[in-house]
Amino acid sequence: MIKKHNSHLKIALIQSTLHWEDPHANREMFGTKINQIDEFVDLIVLPEMFTSGFTMSPANIEKKEGLTTLDWMKKIAANKNSAVVGSVIFHDNDNYYNRLLFVRPNGEYETYNKRHTFTLAGEHEKYTAGTERLVIEYKGFAICPLVCYDLRFPVWSRNTENFDVLLYTANWPTPRINAWDTLLKARAIENMVYCVGVNRIGEDKVGHQYPGHSSVYDPLGELISLSEKEETIIVELVKDEIDLVRNKLPFLNDRDDFVID
Repeated sequence: MIKKHNSHLKIALIQSTLHWEDPHANREMFGTKINQIDEFVDLIVLPEMFTSGFTMSPANIEKKEGLTTLDWMKKIAANKNSAVVGSVIFHDNDNYYNRLLFVRPNGEYETYNKRHTFTLAGEHEKYTAGTERLVIEYKGFAICPLVCYDLRFPVWSRNTENFDVLLYTANWPTPRINAWDTLLKARAIENMVYCVGVNRIGEDKVGHQYPGHSSVYDPLGELISLSEKEETIIVELVKDEIDLVRNKLPFLNDRDDFVID
């Protein structure tokens, strides 16, 4: 059981366009945006595949770029005294992964490989799917970070470990944005957590449009913030509010027990 304490967590959601298959340009761009955050935040959240866009040609990215971006994230986290999270193309043991990196200010980090690769785009043919979920303890909050298509699968998101925050990084396109909005709200309600979704914006090299809609919902599914433009959104999560809701409405006590194969 993760030990948690009452606290606040200020997060910065960076909703941005992306440079197609250009990790250096994306690091430069996000570095500038992060440096422009003029107040202290505990956690900086970047989109899915934030150094490349949602490309199905991982071989176009140099194999060393995953480690290069990890080093960059460590420097950003140390300089801002904030954790940084986002997913990147990562080459490891002759496989490519859509790997989420959660980097702490002290340089320690945790990883999560996207479980549900997006078969409609052929992601399952290019990237190896993950098998293990990750729950992170950070500043009194238990956070479960997931990636994009994972949002469609409530069993994988189910709050079986009493975490406080579900966090999704994504490249979620315009034609299905209603599903994004609806499912983020549903995941908050059914799991009695803050649900945070960070999407990209703009058009990618293969013509997909992304409308943003990076958003935060409270444990009752009330919308706290939603953006449709390129910007950094700052929201503060309050641990006491989670406890208050769960004590008043102890619905999680009636959840089903199950094991995921």
